Amino acid sequence: MTEQEVVQIRPTADQYAWTFGGAAPIARVRPGSVLEVFTEDCFAGRVRTKDDLVSQVCQFPFLNPQSGPFHIEGAEPGDTLAVHFVSITPARDWGASTTVPLFGALTSTHLTATLQDPLPERVWIWQLDRQAGLCRFAAVDSDATVDLPMDPMHGTVGVAPANLEVRSALVPDAFGGNMDTPEMRAGVTCYLGVNVEGALFSLGDGHARQGEGETCGVAVETAMDSVVIVDLIKGRTTPWPRLETDEYLMSAGSARPLEDAFRIAQHDLVQWVAADCGLTQLDAYQLVTQAVESPLANVCDTNYTSVAKIRKSYLPGWRSRYDAHQRLRAQAGDYLSRR
Repeated sequence: MTEQEVVQIRPTADQYAWTFGGAAPIARVRPGSVLEVFTEDCFAGRVRTKDDLVSQVCQFPFLNPQSGPFHIEGAEPGDTLAVHFVSITPARDWGASTTVPLFGALTSTHLTATLQDPLPERVWIWQLDRQAGLCRFAAVDSDATVDLPMDPMHGTVGVAPANLEVRSALVPDAFGGNMDTPEMRAGVTCYLGVNVEGALFSLGDGHARQGEGETCGVAVETAMDSVVIVDLIKGRTTPWPRLETDEYLMSAGSARPLEDAFRIAQHDLVQWVAADCGLTQLDAYQLVTQAVESPLANVCDTNYTSVAKIRKSYLPGWRSRYDAHQRLRAQAGDYLSRR
C-alpha cells in the first residue's frame, strides 16, 4: 500500500469563506489527498438554544460558512474535480432547525411577495444520538417526540464559478454550491467542473438529516467532522454537478423556476447516459424517461435544485468515462483500514 497524504483542516473563525469565488485559498492540496476537515453549521454555531432567533444572533449575508477554499494543484478550466465522501460525522450531540422570516417554501418570501405576515420565528433543538444514529425531534408546543434515522450530508459543496463570478454560499448553480441534496452523503463521489486555476473547492452546511425539498428552508443543522478524498480528472468537462454511488448515477440542476432545475438535471443525465453507454441522444432520452428517479433537493434557496438519478444496472454497456468512483472507494477503504 502506498502512503496517503492526509491534510487536517480546522478553520479559525477568520478563515471561513462566505462565497464561492473571490476568497483566497486556505491550503493547497495535491490530487489524491485525503482531507480531514471540520465544517461549522450554517448559523456559524450561533443558534444553540430555543431562544437564539436567527434574526437576532445571525447577520445576513454571513450564513453558510465554508471550510475552504482549497487550491487543488494542477486543476485547470476544462478539468473535473472528483470529491469522494469517505465519512460525514456530526461534531456535536445536537443540531438546530428554525423558521426564518420570509424564507422557506410555505411562506411569503422576498421573491414571492404577499401581504401576509411572515411566519413566527421558532427554534427546534434536535438531540443527536451519534452512537445509535438517531435524531430526536421534540415539539415546541407539546410533549411529542419522534426519533428519526440520522443521515448526515453536506448541503454545500462546490468550486469557484466561471466568468470571474463571486456567488454567495447560499446559492446553488452550475459550480455546485448550496444544492442541499440529501444524496451528498458518505460513499458518494461528486464531480464538479473546474472553472478557474486550482478549482478553489469548498464545503460546509452539514445536516444531520434533511427531508427532500428542505421545505421550511432549514435542515437539522450541525457542525461536521468529514473526511473527503479529492482527485482530478484532466481534460474531462462536467457542465453540472454529477454524483456517483455504487448503484446510481445522478445529475443536479439548479435554477428558478423549479421546472427549469428539473430540465437541467434530466438533460444532463441524458447526455451522461448517452456518452457513457454509446447511445444516441434520443435513445438515451427514452431510457432515462422510463427509468429515472427525480428527488427534489431544495425548493427554498436562491435557486432551486432538482436531482435526476438512474440505476447503473439499467444502463446497457455502461462504462464510466470518469473512471474514478471505484478507485476512490478503494482508497477510502485503505484510509479507513489504517485508522
